[in-house]
Amino acid sequence: MKNFTFSLTVKESAEIIFNAITNPVTLELWSGYPAIINALPDSEFSIWDGEITGRNLSVDPPVKLVQQWYFEDSDPPSIVSIQLTQGKGNTRIDLVHTNIPDEAYENIREGWRKYYLGALKKYLES
Repeated sequence: MKNFTFSLTVKESAEIIFNAITNPVTLELWSGYPAIINALPDSEFSIWDGEITGRNLSVDPPVKLVQQWYFEDSDPPSIVSIQLTQGKGNTRIDLVHTNIPDEAYENIREGWRKYYLGALKKYLES
């Protein structure tokens, strides 16, 4: 099991960013894939047309989202924590993804940088 951390700053409010990662319509706009998700704790989600599934563990709008991502036979569970810190005219996103199965690590790392947070930043700043 491996862990991944990543941070970036987006020129948008924490509220807009939080909505973009928890609202299925907005998430579909920037990801390009169907999403089933909401901002409720203990609710299951499916994003990227079912490529990523899991459960919201903790939802604290617009500051923090904690999710469990499902991987086959993942023990301990794979946990994603997204912390949003509002600045002046921008928001810092701090991501911590723990307990990533070794065989999935490179895809997850690239996915976060390019397809999730990278695509989110590009969408919100364009």
